[in-house]
This record gives sequence, C-alpha cells and structure tokens, in this order.
Amino acid sequence: MSDLVIAGIDGSASSLAAVEAAAQEARLREVDLHLVHACVRTATRAPRGASVQIPPDGTPHMTVERLTAEAEDRARAAAPEVNVTTAVVGGHTPTVLTAQSFAAQLMVVGSRGLGGFAGLVAGSNAVHLAAHGASPVLVVRAPGDPTGPVLLAVDGSPAGIGAVRFAFAEAALRGADLLALHAWTPWNAPMPPPPDAAMPYAGAPGTLAEREACLLSEAIADQRAVHPDVNVVRRTVRRGTREALLDASRTAQLLVVGARGRGGFAGLLLGSVSQAMLHQAHCPVAVVRAAAAVPSGAATTLPAARPR
Repeated sequence: MSDLVIAGIDGSASSLAAVEAAAQEARLREVDLHLVHACVRTATRAPRGASVQIPPDGTPHMTVERLTAEAEDRARAAAPEVNVTTAVVGGHTPTVLTAQSFAAQLMVVGSRGLGGFAGLVAGSNAVHLAAHGASPVLVVRAPGDPTGPVLLAVDGSPAGIGAVRFAFAEAALRGADLLALHAWTPWNAPMPPPPDAAMPYAGAPGTLAEREACLLSEAIADQRAVHPDVNVVRRTVRRGTREALLDASRTAQLLVVGARGRGGFAGLLLGSVSQAMLHQAHCPVAVVRAAAAVPSGAATTLPAARPR
C-alpha cells in the first residue's frame, strides 16, 4: 500500500479545505502528505524577446509558488506532525490527478476549483477523478458533523466491496460509529425466480424487506469481523437510494459510496447515485472504485515551491 495521501490544490477556498482534510487523513494513517498543483504552461514572449513559460491564464510562476506555500502552511497548521511535500506538475488537472492517484493511498480534492462553471456544485475535476482514479477519492464538500457517524452506502454489489472495506477502516481510524445504510424499493431490488411457480407471494414487500435486510448483514459481515471495535448501526429503508443518503448525510461526518452500484449500466465508470452524492451530499464524500490500468503519458514534474 502507498504511504502517501495526495491532495490536489489550485488556490481556491475549496482546495484549501481539502488540504486541511487531507492533512488530517495523513495524520490518522501516519503517512506523508503530498500537495500537487497542475499547471499547463505555454510559451510567450518577454519584452526583450526572451521566451518564457507561464500558465495560460497569465499567472506568473511566483504566484504558483505562493499558492503552494499557502497550501503547505494550511496543511502544517492542521496537522503539524505530518511531513508535507509539494510539487507543480505539468499537464491538465484531470490527467495529472488521475496519474497521481496510482501512487496514493488516498486522493483528496475540493468539490470545486477556480475553473468551475456557475451552477455546478461538484467540479469536473472532482467528478473525473472519482470516475477514473486508481485510489479512493475524498471530495471535500461541506465539513460534515465531526460527532456523526461514517455513513456507508450498501447495495450488496461486488463493486461495493471496496467501499465497505474503506468505510470500516475509516471509522476505525476516526474512532467513529459506522452507519451502514441500505435503501431499496420493489423496483430496484433484484428478483430471483421463486423456488415454486405456485408462490406468487415470493416478491411480496414483506419478503423483500427480509431479504434486503439479509443482504445488508451479509455485505458487511466480513468487515465486522475485521473491525470488531467499530460500533455498527444497520439501517434498511424502503426508499429511493439518493433521497435516503442525502437525508442521512446531514448528520454524518463522511459518506462512503462505491463508484458503481448494482443498478448501473455496463461501461459507466461512475454511477448515478455516486454522481448525485458528489453534487448534493451534506458532508465530504469518499468514492471507492477498483483500480484501473496505469494511464500512458506520465506528466512531467516542474520545480516545486522552494523549501521554506
């Protein structure tokens, strides 16, 4: 397992909040924190004809250094015992952060950066990283309730196993309760054929409710054995998944979801519920998916901010 928590930074208030959260995550895991700023550089002409390299928005490199220095200061203030490093990496932000995720135990980003579009609650960089990143991705939205539980969305799908493991480990690190929530309706519950064609009641609501409660218990059974000290609250509700999670997120310190659930379409890297939570949840959201292949075209690392 990697010994790094990596946070993407861009100078926005959202990314600085992510830096503070990332510092706390690194402290809990007893690993280093690496702060990464992606910068696309383009050639321009200096007054005397010398070619220089600056970001396309005209921000001089000294401002980039100040940006990384401010983020580093925030991280050290949030968790003084954590070793913090910084880097400026050449490339577009989604590509850079996705590449960085293959070296991370956890990626942390703000919900929106400086380049966001009005009306979007979660920025395109956060959504792209959640869909394509190799490591779990923590998207810092509202701060969450520090006394609340870690909220785990359970759907019983194989794709959700990683989310279950992550949520239990996170609850153990934080010393928090774990609220395992499974929402279902007769329309999204899988319907196995009845053992006897003469049993039309096999799909009756009462029978479905019992089966869905068993699904929740089975989905978390292994990790309950791994983390016996984590206090687990199981909740099965007959309700739409998005609505149930949004309500529960109001009193949670963290929401953990799988990238895709059992109702997803083949080929989608990020399911509709996960995307909805990135845009609407009332607390930070961790998205956990299976690792993908290492992308080609590694980004180039530019000089980091000077030691201070």
